[in-house]
Amino acid sequence: MLNTRMTVIIRELMKADTPVTSEYLAKVLDVTSRTIRNDVRELESIIADFGAEIKSIRGTGYQLIVQDDHLFRQLLQEAADNKREQNSEVPTLPEERVRYVIKRLLLSEEYIKLDDIADELFISKSTLQNDLKDVKDVFRRYGISLKSKPNFGLKVKGEEFNLRLCIADHIFNNIENEMDIDNNHVPLFLKDDLDTIRKIILDRIIQHNIALSDIGLNNLVIHIVIAYNRIKNEKYVSLVTQELAELKKQQQYLVAEEIVNELQRELGVAFPEEEIAYITIHLLGTKMVTELHLDETKIQGIIDQQIYEIVKEIIDTVADDLHLNIKDDHELFVALSLHLRPAIHRFHYGINLPNPLLDDIKAKYPAAFQAAVIAGIVLKRRLNIDINENEMGYLALHLGAAMENQKIDNTPKKCMIVCASGVGSARLLASKIQSKFGSRIEIVGTTDFYKIGKIPLDSLDFLISTIPIPQDMPIPVIQVNTILGGSDLDKIEMVITESLNQRLKYLKEELVFLQMNFATKEEVLKFLGDKLLTLGLVDDQYLDSVFEREALSPTSYGNFVAIPHPLTPKTDSTFWTICTLQKPIDWSGKRVQFVCLLNVEKNSSTDLQSMYDLLVQIIDDSQVVQQLIKCKTFKEFEAIFRKA
Repeated sequence: MLNTRMTVIIRELMKADTPVTSEYLAKVLDVTSRTIRNDVRELESIIADFGAEIKSIRGTGYQLIVQDDHLFRQLLQEAADNKREQNSEVPTLPEERVRYVIKRLLLSEEYIKLDDIADELFISKSTLQNDLKDVKDVFRRYGISLKSKPNFGLKVKGEEFNLRLCIADHIFNNIENEMDIDNNHVPLFLKDDLDTIRKIILDRIIQHNIALSDIGLNNLVIHIVIAYNRIKNEKYVSLVTQELAELKKQQQYLVAEEIVNELQRELGVAFPEEEIAYITIHLLGTKMVTELHLDETKIQGIIDQQIYEIVKEIIDTVADDLHLNIKDDHELFVALSLHLRPAIHRFHYGINLPNPLLDDIKAKYPAAFQAAVIAGIVLKRRLNIDINENEMGYLALHLGAAMENQKIDNTPKKCMIVCASGVGSARLLASKIQSKFGSRIEIVGTTDFYKIGKIPLDSLDFLISTIPIPQDMPIPVIQVNTILGGSDLDKIEMVITESLNQRLKYLKEELVFLQMNFATKEEVLKFLGDKLLTLGLVDDQYLDSVFEREALSPTSYGNFVAIPHPLTPKTDSTFWTICTLQKPIDWSGKRVQFVCLLNVEKNSSTDLQSMYDLLVQIIDDSQVVQQLIKCKTFKEFEAIFRKA
C-alpha cells in the first residue's frame, strides 16, 4: 500500500499540468533523486492495478496518466482509510518526525531514551539529535524545557498550564470538527467521555447564549478533555491568588462552575477551584455577542473604552499606512470590536485558536494579511501583547472583507473612440462596445484623428482607435478593427481590469539575481538589501524594517517561495527584487529557493491586492516556479515570466 512519500508523489503528480521532475519531487520530500526513482518504480507496480500509470519522459519528468478514473479513486480512498486506521505508521518526513517526538514526550509520564525513539522511527541517533533541535524550539515557545537524566533519557518540564496549551496545539492540532477529533486517535480520552463533555458544554453555552463557531466549540472541548485527563493523573493548574480572584468576578466563571458541576456528576472526577478558573479562561476566549447590526453607542455599551479606542487606532493606522478608504467602514468597526474582546483574553493566556484558513489567507490575500500585521503592531504598542499567526489570520479576514468592499467601484471607465471611417462606423463601434461592457465603460464621444490634440485627455481613462496613433499618449491607446473581433474585445477587457502586461513593469533586469549560493534567509535579505541601498533605491533603515516584518510572521508561503517586504512601504516606486538559489534554504520551517523582495510605492493609492494577484498567479504554479529557479539568464527568466 502507499506510504507517506508515495502519497506525496501522487499528490504532486495529480496537481501538475506538465511533467514533474525527480529533482522537484526530491526537494518537496527532502530526499535524494535516487530515492524518488526507487519510490516511483514501486509506485508504478501498485497503481497499475488501479487503472493508472506513471509515464517517464526523458529529460522532462514524470506524468500521471489515469485510464480508469473509478479504479484510481478507489486507490485514493483506500490510501486515505489506511492512513486513518494506521495512526502508528512510521513518519518519514522531517516535520512529521518532529511532531511524533513532540507527541511522544508530551504524553509520557516517564523518562524516554533517545535510542528508543530512534529505533521507533528507524533513524540514526544523529538524525534524531538534529530533529530534537526543532522539538526544543517548539517547547521553548511554551516555556517548556527538556529535563535530561543519565541512563534514563528525556522528560518534559514546565508549568501545567503551559503543558496543556502545548498538548492542545501539537496533539490536537488542525482539528476543525467533531469528526476530526474522533479520527485523531489521541490516547487521552474515551469516546463516551468525549460525547459527555461535548453535551455538557453545548447545554451550558446554549442556555447562556454564548455564541461559538464550530472551531471555537471544538477548541473548548479539547481544552476540557485535556484538563479532565490531566486531573485524573493528579496534574493540576496553579494560578496566583489575585488572578483567581479576578476570574471569579467574571460572568463566565458562573458558567464554568455549572459545567464543572455537571462534569463531576457525570465523570466522577473532582475539579479544584483553579480548574474552574482554567475553564473560565477558555470561555473568556469565546464570543459572547454575534449581532453586527449595532450602532456605535450600543457598541460602546458592550465593550470597554480601551478596546473601542484600540479598534479605532487599528483602522486609522491600517488606512493611513496602506492608503485604504476604510475609516468610515462601520461594519468593520463593529466586527473588529466584537472579535478583539475575546481575542485579547486568548492573547493574555496564550490560548491558540486553530485557523484552518491561515495558509490560504497568507498566500492568496497577502495585502489583507499585511493589514493584520499592522493591526498586531498597534496591539503590541497599546497592550504589549504579541499575537500569533492564527489570530492575525482571523483579523485579516475582517480587514480583507473591508478591502474588498472598497474595491467594489461602480464608476465606469471613460474612453473616447478615434475613428477615420466616418460617424456611422464610429456609432456602430460604440454600440458594440457598450453592449459588451455595459455600465463598466462610458463612451464620452467620438473624434477624428486630427482633433486629438484638442481633447482633454486628463478626463479620460483610455482611447479606442481604429487607426495607429504614432505619437506617445499620456493614457493607454487600444487599437482595434472597425468591425470588432474577439481579440479586440479582449484588449479592451484587459485595460478595464488594468492587467495588460502589468507583471513585467515590476520586473527589472538589474534587480534579478539568479542561481545565488546562500545558506540562510538572513544572508539572502542582507544581499538584496545591500544591492537596493547601493542603487539608491532605499535608505539605511530599510533592511531593519524587512527583518522586523519577518519577525512578526514569516513570509515563506510554501511551493519553495518567500515574499519578504518591509513593514510599511519605503520606496518611491513599486518593484520586485528577485533572487533564486542553487539549493533550497530553511525559511522559518519552510524550504525556499525563490525569493521576491517586494517593494510598494510610498503614499500610493494603487490597489495593493491587484499587484499581489499578479505575482501570486506566477508563484502559485509549482512547475513555473521550478522553471524560474533553473533559469541562468535574465532573458530565459523573463520569457517564462511573460508566458506564465
